[in-house]
Amino acid sequence: MYSEKISTKDRIINNDKYDYYIAIDWSQSNMAVATLKKEGVKPKITDVDSDVKHLKAYLSNLKGSKIVTIEETTSTHWLYVELYEYAEKILICDPYRNRLLSEGPKTDKLDAGKLSLLLRSGLLKEVFHSLDKTYELRKLVRDYEQLVKLGTRVKNEKSAIYRGAGRSYKKLEKIDDEILKWIINQKDKRIDLYNEQKREYEKKFSEIVGQNKNLQYMKGINGIGVIRAVTILSNVVDANRFKTGGKYLSYCGLVKHQKMSGGKSYGKKNTRCNRGLKAVYKSAAISVINGNCPLREYYDSLLSKGIPEDNARNQISRRIALITYGILKTGTKYNPYKWRESKPKEKAD
Repeated sequence: MYSEKISTKDRIINNDKYDYYIAIDWSQSNMAVATLKKEGVKPKITDVDSDVKHLKAYLSNLKGSKIVTIEETTSTHWLYVELYEYAEKILICDPYRNRLLSEGPKTDKLDAGKLSLLLRSGLLKEVFHSLDKTYELRKLVRDYEQLVKLGTRVKNEKSAIYRGAGRSYKKLEKIDDEILKWIINQKDKRIDLYNEQKREYEKKFSEIVGQNKNLQYMKGINGIGVIRAVTILSNVVDANRFKTGGKYLSYCGLVKHQKMSGGKSYGKKNTRCNRGLKAVYKSAAISVINGNCPLREYYDSLLSKGIPEDNARNQISRRIALITYGILKTGTKYNPYKWRESKPKEKAD
């Protein structure tokens, strides 16, 4: 059902490669389309009613190679899929990094024009999108995460009612107020529904794991179960988009960037990262530390070397992240004692 191979177009922007650089500012009511030729100075901009059929026809009529950019929004992936065959490349760009668009007057036409100039200059930061079926897992995982948030909120609301009445929620002490008892009964119904839906999602995740060898390999890693494995795959999709393990760690927010200026170091800064993956690896490390497994042995070996607990815990997070990265990139099964093999051998007498 979910393929393990990714078929994507080249993500490297070659400024001399395309004849047209097209930026689209899309909304439900209108779309601004800016078209900049390879040798052009000023883009041609139109602002018309939103119509994907009209957009496809326009792209088809342009003779030559085309690259199209759209800022990341809720409708972006739909546009990515619809327009994929009508250009040599569709680049979804990160609006957080497009600071030029915030300067001066702001309209859809001006934004589209600036985007086309940034596109031709190679100054846009790409957001990963793919036609691979694995990408669709994101929707399932995101919906599950929203369900968990809603369920947690209802449980917290029930707990707050008990605290407000001077009673213990954990001990389920009796509350005499009839109104409060009625409210608690409604909360219990929602919690029961939440638990039932949560089980359905977990059943679906287990089915997906059973169909994907890499997910089965990841599930065997200490601290990574079914849900965490599916969450990792849904966010990564294609591990080959990260050239090195260090870049993957940066994407997960598990390393910091050095701040240097004038040959002087000004410490380190946190990276903009995938918070979902960061939470997965941090929580997985805690599970390892509280358990009895090969990675716990590795954690103990770090402590024995005098490494502080928080640094050792972070190193476990990075170790788990690199293991999952390796599985997704090579399809190789996890060796829990690989860390021992990397230790220097003792010299013979």
